[in-house]
Amino acid sequence: MTANKIDANFGAGPLSERFDEAIAFASDLHREQSRKIGRVPYLSHLLRVAGLALDFGASEDVAIAALLHDAVEDCGGMETEAVIRERFGDFVADVVLETSDSTTADANRKAPWRERKEAYLAHLRTGSEAAALVSGCDKLDNITSLTRAMEIAGSEATLSRFKGGSADLIWYYESVAEVLKERGVLVAGELSAAIERWKGNLQRCGE
Repeated sequence: MTANKIDANFGAGPLSERFDEAIAFASDLHREQSRKIGRVPYLSHLLRVAGLALDFGASEDVAIAALLHDAVEDCGGMETEAVIRERFGDFVADVVLETSDSTTADANRKAPWRERKEAYLAHLRTGSEAAALVSGCDKLDNITSLTRAMEIAGSEATLSRFKGGSADLIWYYESVAEVLKERGVLVAGELSAAIERWKGNLQRCGE
């Protein structure tokens, strides 16, 4: 696909009732969860990640995986993975696993933050194209939401909610963007631009 020319087959086309089912399932799983600032429903993030994936030409299966990408990590571990596999198939479940940095149901048993992120990056380098796209869309929405939250709540209040400080977050997001750029994933350019906007915001706030 060349610049300014989109193939007639680009994109998922009309979505089925299976996608509706995935939205309802994601809503049920994450109903009590909020974003890190305020009371913004966590579902807002999942819908945006799925929407971004569709904008970048994802299939319905990939978009469903985008909706459910945090389900295993944040909502029950491998028991939830088994439900996803049964309801939405092996492909979706495999992508969800690829985009999870932890599969334990007990948050207290997760590996340390840096260890999890290094393992995630190692897998991202060799994982499926579908998982790379979902990961890029996830990180693009995260960094855009982080910039927005800093503008609303301030830098200190926002970054205090994250286990990694600003330096660790910059390392992680820039590393993800670099891997996606090397792999030619379409979202890499927008992710890199969003990271630069966020870093500019940090500098203005004196971080």
